[in-house]
Amino acid sequence: MRGLKDKVAIITGGAGGIGKATALRFAEEGAKIVIADFADGAATVEEVKAKGAEAVYVQVDVTNPDSTKAMVDKAVEAFGRVDVLINNAGITKDAMMKKMTKETWDAVISVNLTGVFNCTSAVLPFLLEQKSGVVLTTSSVVGIYGNLGQTNYAATKWGVIGMTKSWAKEMAKNGLRFNCVAPGFIGTDMVKKIPEQVLNDKIIIKVPAGRLGEPEEIAAAFAFLASDDAKYINGTVLSVDGACTL
Repeated sequence: MRGLKDKVAIITGGAGGIGKATALRFAEEGAKIVIADFADGAATVEEVKAKGAEAVYVQVDVTNPDSTKAMVDKAVEAFGRVDVLINNAGITKDAMMKKMTKETWDAVISVNLTGVFNCTSAVLPFLLEQKSGVVLTTSSVVGIYGNLGQTNYAATKWGVIGMTKSWAKEMAKNGLRFNCVAPGFIGTDMVKKIPEQVLNDKIIIKVPAGRLGEPEEIAAAFAFLASDDAKYINGTVLSVDGACTL
């Protein structure tokens, strides 16, 4: 991808899953990586370094504005700037609406929606000063068409689309770009633990492509949207879903 070499990318939720795949892809493109996660990201840092890229780990609680500010400060301390923020940290606490509690609602909202606001708020002063930068956020096809038992999750994934479009309108004139990637059913470790019959009969059957997506396919979308090849793409949602939303 054009323009990713030596760019500094913060990836929240970067220790595993889609975040880890994205970190490794950006490393292959020559970027410098900040693995930001509440979980230990030391092993992922070593994998990134094994690809010849520079990387650091910072523990972050995206629900805490002080923690997200410290995350950005560490990135700037380590690499001198920030060029890309990927808001990928997220959780699920599923329940049908009639059984959903305020606690499960608040928990998912705090991480998936307020966490995106906190991380973007923390990095924004640096991007505005540079008059350049890209903020990419993981949405979901669930945020586009909803899903049984995921009122809280769907609300956050639709909410980040609204925030992204609003930020693009506000700050395109400042040289900043904001986009979302909306994954479909992706073969992360969590999904692969689902019993094979359930996976085939309940999930894969909904995908016209006939298979789960791979984390690396989401990483490729992030790499494209962060690159100079996408410099006129702003305020959009890129669905990577094997046609399951059609």
